[in-house]
Amino acid sequence: MTAKIIDGKRISAEVKARAAEEVKKLNEMGISVGLAVVIVGNNPASRIYVNNKKKACETCGIISEEYALPEETTEDELLELVHSLNNKKEINGILVQLPLPKQIDEKKIIAAISPKKDVDAFHAINVGNIMIGDFDFLPCTPSGCMELIQSTGVSIEGKRCVVVGRSNIVGKPMAMLLLHKNGTVTICHSKTKELGEICRTADILVAAVGRPKMITGDMIKPGAVVIDVGMNRLPNGKLCGDVDFDSASQVAGYITPVPGGVGPMTIATLMQNTVTAAKIQNM
Repeated sequence: MTAKIIDGKRISAEVKARAAEEVKKLNEMGISVGLAVVIVGNNPASRIYVNNKKKACETCGIISEEYALPEETTEDELLELVHSLNNKKEINGILVQLPLPKQIDEKKIIAAISPKKDVDAFHAINVGNIMIGDFDFLPCTPSGCMELIQSTGVSIEGKRCVVVGRSNIVGKPMAMLLLHKNGTVTICHSKTKELGEICRTADILVAAVGRPKMITGDMIKPGAVVIDVGMNRLPNGKLCGDVDFDSASQVAGYITPVPGGVGPMTIATLMQNTVTAAKIQNM
C-alpha cells in the first residue's frame, strides 16, 4: 500500500484564490486590505518566509508593507513601531516575524499587537478564544493542517488523533482544533513514554516536534492520515520533515510531503486571516 500524497501547493492555491476573490469584493466596496510584516535582524530562514509572504500578498491583492529593522533594534523601538501600526487604519494585520534577537522579549511584543490585527493568533486573547471555540482567527499552521486533513474526506469526528509536539504555535492549538471537530486527542512530547505505541493508535497523526525523520513507518497505523509540520535541513542541505517519508508512505493512507505540504498552507491561511481582519475592522 502506498499513501495518497496530500498536495499542499494545490490546496493552498485554492485558499489564496478564495482570499483574492474576497479582497476584490472588499476593494469594490472601497476597502483595501493591508498586512504589515516586521522583521528584525537578518535570520536567513526568516527572510525566506517574509519574501514568500510578500509574494502571496501580491497574488491575493493584499497591500504589503515590510519593516526591516537592524539586529540591534531595542525592545522599546519595536514596541513603538507595533503601537504605530495598531493605529494605522490602512493596516489590517500585523505580523512580527519570530524569532526575535535576544534583547527583545517576544511575549511583550505579541501582547502589544492589537488582538484585532493579530493575524498570527498568538495574542493571549486570541489563544483564549480558540480554547473556548469562539475565535476570529486561527494560528496559520494548525489551521492549514485542518484544511489538509479535511481535503482527504476523512471525518475527524470520533477519530483517535495524536499530536506530537506541544508548542504554543502548533502543538497546543492543533490539539484544540481537532477537539473542536470532535476528535479524541492525545498530545505527546519529549517526556512521553512509549511514543511509538501511542502513535500507532492514531487515525490522524500530526508531527510537529522539529526532529528530522523522528516518526518512522513502524509508528504509524495502516491507513492513517499523517500531517508532517516539521521543516528540518539535513547536513546535505536537503529539507525533510519530522516523519520519515519513505517508510511512512508505505503504511499511511494519506501523507503530506516536505516541502510542498504544510508550508504553503501556513502562508495561504495568513492571507485568509488578513482578509478576515479587514472585514472585522470595516464591517
